[in-house]
Amino acid sequence: MSKKKLDIFSRFTSAVSIVLGHAWVFVTALVLLLVWGISGPVFGFSDTWQLIINTSTTIVTFLMVFIIQNTQNRDNMAMNVKLDAIMEKLGVTDDQLIEAEDQSDKTLERQKKQEQNKSERPKNR
Repeated sequence: MSKKKLDIFSRFTSAVSIVLGHAWVFVTALVLLLVWGISGPVFGFSDTWQLIINTSTTIVTFLMVFIIQNTQNRDNMAMNVKLDAIMEKLGVTDDQLIEAEDQSDKTLERQKKQEQNKSERPKNR
């Protein structure tokens, strides 16, 4: 894929995630569900009536997974870049800390406990 196509996708997913994060989108979805539910007796709770909501929610969920994952990946990458810049300015030289995103879960848990223990020690004044 070309860089321009990736930029278009990133802009699209960012815009969609911003729009879908508004309360009015939730209210709209809730109203649609209520309309669907109320229309049940009109359509005799038919298989087609049920299929409409099942198919709609499956498609929306499937697409939203990719949109959410894309925006989270970009946000995470941007945060790592910013934290790396801050650590460089502060002169942090601990390689384990600098490369934390590449560590295993167990290693990160151990490092987290070590850092918490450091912050709980009384400081000499």
